[in-house]
Amino acid sequence: MMLFPYGLVLLPLIIYVLMICRMAKAEYTLDSVRGALIREEDTIIYGLIERAKFPTNSQTYTHNYTGIPGFSGSLLHFVVINTEAVQAKAGRYKNLEENPFFPENLPPSLVTSYPFTQFLHAGTASININKSIWKLYIHELLPLFVASGDDGNYAQTAASDLSLLQAISRRIHYGKFVAEVKFRESPQDYEPLIRAKDTEGLMKLLTFESVEEMVRKRVEKKAMLYGKDVTLNNDDDDNDGNIKKYKVDPSVASTLYKKWLIPLTKDVQVEYLLNRLD
Repeated sequence: MMLFPYGLVLLPLIIYVLMICRMAKAEYTLDSVRGALIREEDTIIYGLIERAKFPTNSQTYTHNYTGIPGFSGSLLHFVVINTEAVQAKAGRYKNLEENPFFPENLPPSLVTSYPFTQFLHAGTASININKSIWKLYIHELLPLFVASGDDGNYAQTAASDLSLLQAISRRIHYGKFVAEVKFRESPQDYEPLIRAKDTEGLMKLLTFESVEEMVRKRVEKKAMLYGKDVTLNNDDDDNDGNIKKYKVDPSVASTLYKKWLIPLTKDVQVEYLLNRLD
C-alpha cells in the first residue's frame, strides 16, 4: 500500500474547516459575493508569497521523477490527487464553492453532510475549468514570480502550489455564484441573451471596466503591504531613497487578476448563464 505524507494535507484541511464554519450558512447577495471575492484576494496574495519562498524546483512537475510504484504523474499530481481524496472523505466537496482538480479520483465523503444551501441552478454546479487553470498556473504564472533554481524541497513546493491553486480555482469558480445573483436580480436583462445564446452580449453585460481596474489596483496595493518585511525601525517608508523590496513583485498580483482571474471568472459566469434556463 502506498503511504502518503499526511502532514502535507493538515494545513489545507484546517483552513477548509475554518472556512466551512464561516460559509456553511451563507446567504448569497451581490454584497456578500463581492465581500467573498475581496477576502479571497488576501488568500491568493499570501499564496503567492508562500510559493515564492521556493525556487522553481522543476522536478516537482516532472512526470518521470517520483518513481512511485503504480503512479506515473508528477509529484504535484500525486500531492493534489491524494490531498483531494483525503479532503473529499472529510466532506470538502459537498460545498459547491469547492471544485476539485481531479473529480474523477474522488472517494465519497465519510462524514455526515452539512445541508449546504443549494443556491446554484441544477446542472450548472458541475462547471469546472480546473484543467485550464492547472496549465496556465504551471506554464504561465509560475515563471512570472518564482526564481529559477532547485533547493530540493519538492514536497513543500507541491504543498504551496496546492494551496495557491485551490485559492485561484475558488476565486474563478465563484463566478457561478456571482452569475446566479446577477441573474436573480435582473432576469429580464439576461434571459433574452441566454435564449439567443449571445455569448458576446452576456460578456458585455457582465463587464465593468472601472470595477476591474479598481480590483487590479487594490490587489497590487495589498501585495505591497503584505509583501514588505516588518521592522521596528523607522525606515519602513524608505525615506533614504532605497528601492523597496517585496516578497513578491506587486505587479504580479495585478497581472494575475488582469490576465487570468478576471477574464476566467467572466468565462465561468457566461458558461453558467448559458445553461441557466436548461
